[in-house]
Amino acid sequence: MPITTVSSDPTALTLTVVGDYPVPTERLWDAWADPRQLERFWGPPTWPATVTRHDMAAGGRTEYVMTGPDGERAGGYWQMQAVDPGRSFEFVDGFADEHGAPDPALPTSRTTVVIEPTATGSRFTAVTTFPDLSAMERLVAMGMVDGMREALAQMDAVLADLAAFAAGNGTTTTMLTDSRVRVTRTIRGTVEQVWRAHHDPDLMRRWLLGPDGWTMPVCEIATTVGERYRYEWAAEDGSARFGFEGELLEHVPPVRAVTTEQMISTDGPATTNEMTLTAVSGGTLLSIVITYPNDELRDQILATGMTEGMEASYRRLEDLVLTPA
Repeated sequence: MPITTVSSDPTALTLTVVGDYPVPTERLWDAWADPRQLERFWGPPTWPATVTRHDMAAGGRTEYVMTGPDGERAGGYWQMQAVDPGRSFEFVDGFADEHGAPDPALPTSRTTVVIEPTATGSRFTAVTTFPDLSAMERLVAMGMVDGMREALAQMDAVLADLAAFAAGNGTTTTMLTDSRVRVTRTIRGTVEQVWRAHHDPDLMRRWLLGPDGWTMPVCEIATTVGERYRYEWAAEDGSARFGFEGELLEHVPPVRAVTTEQMISTDGPATTNEMTLTAVSGGTLLSIVITYPNDELRDQILATGMTEGMEASYRRLEDLVLTPA
């Protein structure tokens, strides 16, 4: 349990947590930057977290839900204030209601996390500052100190489990909720390279093809919120043509894009796809959170071999388009 100190200072209105680990700073940073790892320790063991959004960039937002032993749910969010990749980040931490909106009835706090090398590995120092003594006392009374101690003590196992999150593990799909699925892949390239590969039509036609034997005759990109995009694929002989179209809802180069997606010439409901790019060891962590309108459509799409097709495309992206970071 390398949490070395947990101390509070009512005069300074701060709570400070320090943890030392026998791993490089890059590995410790990845534990905070990767939503798959963050949700394994951001929440006490009896209240595990599910992270549905994690934008590790200034102005970004993290959204999570913790689930209690009897099914109780408590939502929260981070609003990122500053990020120095690999070194530090600062965020406002607040509670969220059942719809994910900030809960004004509960106080917020502000946390700065600094990661630095040590003689034996690396250390994080997390300093949480409260807006006033009343807010501090209220949050402490709600179990914040013990909860944080229990939650961060889980980081040992996360850091030890390097194999689960190493680059080269391929594309993985995780069920977050009944309606949300997260697809993740560490791609060998910089964030800027991966972003460009998703927004340059000439590059996309080279790699976004799924299994071998397909072409992409139509690749119309949306670059402004409100614009529509259209992608079409066909077999090499021109047969079996199909495609998707949708609207660009959010656009924050080079870290986040949100779109709707619907199969062309169908009246069925659309999905919402949230793509986030984060710099991690070994390249760029691509995370796509897909929100489905219903379970039936979710199961239909997953049953098509979506994950395998995406992996084939990402391997092609690395081999044909990107150079090593």
